[in-house]
Amino acid sequence: MHLDPLAIVTAFGLIFLAELPDKTMFASLAMGTRMRPLYVWFGTSSAFLVHVAIAVGAGGLIGLLPDWIVKLVSAALFAFGAFMLLRAGGDDGDEESETRTVTGFWPVYSTAFMAVFISEWGDLTQITTANLAASNGTWSTAIGSAAALMSVSALALIAGRFIAKRVPLKTVQRIGGLCMLGLAIWSLVEVFAA
Repeated sequence: MHLDPLAIVTAFGLIFLAELPDKTMFASLAMGTRMRPLYVWFGTSSAFLVHVAIAVGAGGLIGLLPDWIVKLVSAALFAFGAFMLLRAGGDDGDEESETRTVTGFWPVYSTAFMAVFISEWGDLTQITTANLAASNGTWSTAIGSAAALMSVSALALIAGRFIAKRVPLKTVQRIGGLCMLGLAIWSLVEVFAA
């Protein structure tokens, strides 16, 4: 098992920025106001770990393809991610459908796990994690991605209201979109430079 610190930091940074404006962050915030935050975090973190494992596995399979194809697919996926973030409208995602309070570890854990597990399928962060795993290594990407997702969930539970009031989501989306656009261009340059 080889760990690349740069790959871990890259995965953490990209996934963290991509997940900040995501509805999952707002779902964590909403659940944290009605349920015990630590239990919510355990549930969301477990769901994120499952999704990272799935995404890294898919990325590992992509990594078996010839290098130029992987870089071309990476460029396309990063460009798609940049497009999605840059065109996003900065909606608040404040659609809170939960009206009753859930108590107890297992009910809260199950509710948080299922909310994230279902909503993250095919999500931008899952696609980005698979893409990074294909080009930067599975373990490094898994560690960086999982840490980023769990950090965003914790941030939402601890300081969610501050972020929602102080930092415009559109700004976060633009920064994440520009980072992904840069990675798309970098991947294309690597395809044609080889």
